[in-house]
Amino acid sequence: MSKYPFIVQQLLREGTIEEGNLFEPEIGPFEYIEWTHSSDYIEKLRSNSLTKLEQRKIGFPYSTRLLEREINIMNGTIQAALKALQHGISFNIAGGTHHAYRDRGEGFCIFNDIAIAANYLLRMNLVKRVLVIDLDVHQGNGTASIFANDERVFTFSMHGEKNYPFKKEQSDLDIGLPNYTEDREYLDYLVQALDRIIPMSKPDFIFYQSGVDILATDKLGKMSVSREGCKKRDRMVLQAAFDNDIPLTAVMGGGYSPEINDIVEAHCNTYRLAQQLFFNKGVLSVAE
Repeated sequence: MSKYPFIVQQLLREGTIEEGNLFEPEIGPFEYIEWTHSSDYIEKLRSNSLTKLEQRKIGFPYSTRLLEREINIMNGTIQAALKALQHGISFNIAGGTHHAYRDRGEGFCIFNDIAIAANYLLRMNLVKRVLVIDLDVHQGNGTASIFANDERVFTFSMHGEKNYPFKKEQSDLDIGLPNYTEDREYLDYLVQALDRIIPMSKPDFIFYQSGVDILATDKLGKMSVSREGCKKRDRMVLQAAFDNDIPLTAVMGGGYSPEINDIVEAHCNTYRLAQQLFFNKGVLSVAE
């Protein structure tokens, strides 16, 4: 997607990040994927033997190049998580492939990078409890399904109730919002949820799916949240992680506004807030 290079260029141009803050994912062992996805599904991908129906559910024709892209995203989220353990926060400028199930892909997602990275941290005994905060406009159905019976991972999804996926899975906490929800209602729901889920889940790591398809300008989102409202959303999540000393990795998720600048600016706001809070060690100003 064209938004990815534009986000990097904007952040470098304005000085929010420097070249030294960037990294390219290294290819890791395939077994990391096997800790999350079924062997039958992985073999279908590796042998390019998905059925037409399975490809249609993913949303585009399958290719080995597509597989390489997904592996790259997955490794990016794992390595970002390791950097968050060092520095408090990190980002995968792609990622957020939350519609992928253990045994199938859906909704333009082949592997579930959040689930893979969470299982990596748990398997390596780097963390004991993980909280997934998914604020993309679409429910994180794959993530909810993968961790349905895993008490170590608490899944929270706040999404458009009448948006894709039309058959929802059960997260540990789901908040389905009506179409055209505006800033005040959206943020009221979120602050109440954050006040509950952190004490409930007692996480020592957070994955944040920070999709900007909640914007009123988004052609698929069916929400009415302003860019400033989206920024306040990010501020709430990052401040909660900072205040509770919980490392956080953010993945970008969706964003489908017709004007690319709406998408880029909303995503860049997440980085700007992180820079100010985690590296200037301050409280984020409400007046921003």
